[in-house]
Amino acid sequence: MATKGAIRNFHLPLPQAVYEALRAEAASLRQPATVVAREAIEAWLRGRKRAGVREAIATYTLKHAGTAADLDPSLENAALELLRGRKLRR
Repeated sequence: MATKGAIRNFHLPLPQAVYEALRAEAASLRQPATVVAREAIEAWLRGRKRAGVREAIATYTLKHAGTAADLDPSLENAALELLRGRKLRR
């Protein structure tokens, strides 16, 4: 859990169905609903950060494909051989 530092309260009105699902999940895990909600929010935020990084990488690769900033051909071939499960030639 990433709760280093100050803990802040956040009032979050939930639709009845979401509230009930959260309570049911918390009961099944035998954890407070606040812990389950906090972990769910933290996981969502990590996912959003990963998605942003993936998007930035995709944008960069599209912009620089075929340029000097693209992969070195020998490095690219070595990576492809590894992905195909072949031994690398030295």
